[in-house]
Amino acid sequence: MARTGGFIERILQWGQSRYWARNARKAAQTDLPLLRRQRRRARGLRMHLDTLISVAESRLALPIIGSNSFPKPHGTDWSWRPAVWREPIPVKGRAAVENKETLGDEVTLFHDCRISELTLRQLRNTSEKDLAPFGLRMDVFRFDGSFLSLVVDMPPEAVDGLRRNHVIRMDTIVEMEKPLEIFARLNIRHGPNTEQIVRELPLQAEDIRVEFDLAYSNLNEKRVEKMWIDLIFEGPEMNQVILRDLTFSRRPRAEF
Repeated sequence: MARTGGFIERILQWGQSRYWARNARKAAQTDLPLLRRQRRRARGLRMHLDTLISVAESRLALPIIGSNSFPKPHGTDWSWRPAVWREPIPVKGRAAVENKETLGDEVTLFHDCRISELTLRQLRNTSEKDLAPFGLRMDVFRFDGSFLSLVVDMPPEAVDGLRRNHVIRMDTIVEMEKPLEIFARLNIRHGPNTEQIVRELPLQAEDIRVEFDLAYSNLNEKRVEKMWIDLIFEGPEMNQVILRDLTFSRRPRAEF
């Protein structure tokens, strides 16, 4: 039944298109009273078409929800964009965020404020340069704590086959109201120990990227259990930080 309706609709559209094409060809010779009526109808039709085109171009320009597409280094054997940046989550935001409160299944906020004046919110990316469908906005008002970090738990696939010859890369797009320092700390639990590598984000660079070379770690490859990243914000008071994208990739280090 749906197929028949679609066929009839295409026939009607084809007939309408021929009708207006014929009127356009004859417009120079059409009697003025008839031409005036055609102009009135054409203007009404154009209003609807312009609205459809405008809305379609706006929606189709947005990054596709669920997209895991982003540039990856040659030789990448694992890559990932967390769900908060990839798809809509049930709870879009939280106000007065408490310590260890989560947003989605993978993101947790840690702080030691006595009174929380922190908010977290998922937002839709709309810029043409955005590859991620969503971003994450954090607003910090008065801040009476000593630390603030956003923890992103990585899936089990991130540590499947992880070796000391791997390089973990993190790419992000950051917008801020005023400058601050952000550090990324990679954590890898192996047995009773946790390996930690810290890098400062080059926020003045065009591409905000850090790499963690596991060759300089004491990783026990046979006992790797879990991996996560801490994004540590220094001096966050009275600031708004938007992470437009956050992606991770893993590749074996080139041997020389």
